[in-house]
Amino acid sequence: MNVLANLGIVVAGLVLAIVLLSLNFWRALLFLFPHSVRVEPEAPADQMDLPLELATVAVQLQGLGFVALGSHEEKPLLQRATRSYDFAHPGERVFATLYQAADGEPRLYLLTPLAPEGYVITAGYRRPALDLPGVYRSGSLSDASPERLLRAHLRRMEGVTPAGDFTWEGRVEAGRSWYRGLGRKEIRRQNLQGLLWTVMALAIVASAFLGQRAS
Repeated sequence: MNVLANLGIVVAGLVLAIVLLSLNFWRALLFLFPHSVRVEPEAPADQMDLPLELATVAVQLQGLGFVALGSHEEKPLLQRATRSYDFAHPGERVFATLYQAADGEPRLYLLTPLAPEGYVITAGYRRPALDLPGVYRSGSLSDASPERLLRAHLRRMEGVTPAGDFTWEGRVEAGRSWYRGLGRKEIRRQNLQGLLWTVMALAIVASAFLGQRAS
């Protein structure tokens, strides 16, 4: 194989590796360090800048007895922060969180912290199911209305003890605790593929440089 052909293969491999790393390196970091996600308060309820795309769902939540708490941001390493808009139903002891997916569609999930430690999470979009009795229940009901989602969430809360402070501060702390504790397994499951692609990309880079040195 001539030098130009060999160089072309090396360059193509490096370009592929760069693309893979740009898409997946942050996911690999998230797999390795799920607790590194920063959860910070953004604006209280009276200053919450709710996007128009989320307004209809927010009105539906308020009709069910939820009250606005404020917004918060979640920022993984090397990524822009995702802004979420939080509500609470103190009587039912449920948080509701709204945010926009990458395609702009509204996303809603309900969250209840448990005593002494645990969570019930019910999402209105596809989410991995996980059931550790009395400790962690995570599942979804795709495209369900807020009312239907709340009914499903309350059924899944049977036999568990809600805990926590159902305020804006309590919601932010629940998010931080999730990333530090029981959420780690779910995060790693979601980002395992990103770790594997990152390892493959680094292997391509290493083989390219080792091949050059050998030649």
